[in-house]
Amino acid sequence: MNTRHQRLAGQAALFGTALLWGTSFVILKNTLDSIGVLWVLAIRFTLATLLLMLFAGKRLLRLNPRQVRGGMLLGITLAAAYILQTYGLKLTTPGKNAFLTAVYCVMVPFLAWGIYRRKPGLQHVLAAILCLAGIGFVSLSGGESGVNPGDLLTLACGLFYALQIVIVEQYGGEDGDALCLSAIQFGTAALICWAGALPLEPVPVGVPLEAWLNIAYMGFVCTGLCFFLEAWGMRYTPSSTAAVILTLESVFGTLTSILFYHEQITPKLLTGFALIFISVLLAETGLGLKQKRDT
Repeated sequence: MNTRHQRLAGQAALFGTALLWGTSFVILKNTLDSIGVLWVLAIRFTLATLLLMLFAGKRLLRLNPRQVRGGMLLGITLAAAYILQTYGLKLTTPGKNAFLTAVYCVMVPFLAWGIYRRKPGLQHVLAAILCLAGIGFVSLSGGESGVNPGDLLTLACGLFYALQIVIVEQYGGEDGDALCLSAIQFGTAALICWAGALPLEPVPVGVPLEAWLNIAYMGFVCTGLCFFLEAWGMRYTPSSTAAVILTLESVFGTLTSILFYHEQITPKLLTGFALIFISVLLAETGLGLKQKRDT
């Protein structure tokens, strides 16, 4: 496969990842009608762990303590993010959940500033302002008298997604085995969710087959397979291009919510979505601001 074909294949893999992730919001929303949040996540992460362990094999035994520690930290933040996001999804619409989750991209530079003392650039400050305006339009749309609790939970999940990216920078460098780190990450998240599901939520009974199939899809496809597609696609795609493509997850999440969940999009909500989308693109790529400042 030549360079051009590799680039196109890599972009297609990332596009497929964004599309599959986007479909998961409506599927998960419907599944939560039949089974508790922690049970869904525990099973989902267990399936993803088994899939990654199958491919990682004996490489897991060669990880050093630092890599294991990094994978466990990633698993803790991942579990926190998914738990908050999924409880938030129970209380808000899939489209709003998808776009409010995406604000983690705007949070990352400011977390890195606090941890690594790397001052955010002008594009990050402007992105944060646009993002806050977008959050206001989204969270106060639909005639609510106040902010939807589901929206607040979704925003809180974004903080943990941002923290996870900062941790990846610390532990996922050249000496890190991404496949094995992810297996430990998903395994840790699964253990946390099982520890919560068993004592806090009733054992699911009478769950329809469709719900089990949905969980299998989210575990094997939206978690396990998407990891492979994302990791492979980014090998052949510039980070700025990859960021734009993966940002489409929120767009696909909203489109599937409109088509299959019949979510109503008001002008105020659409304005909020647009502002958040632009803020994420600005934070990830600079939209030409950095280049203009450097000239």
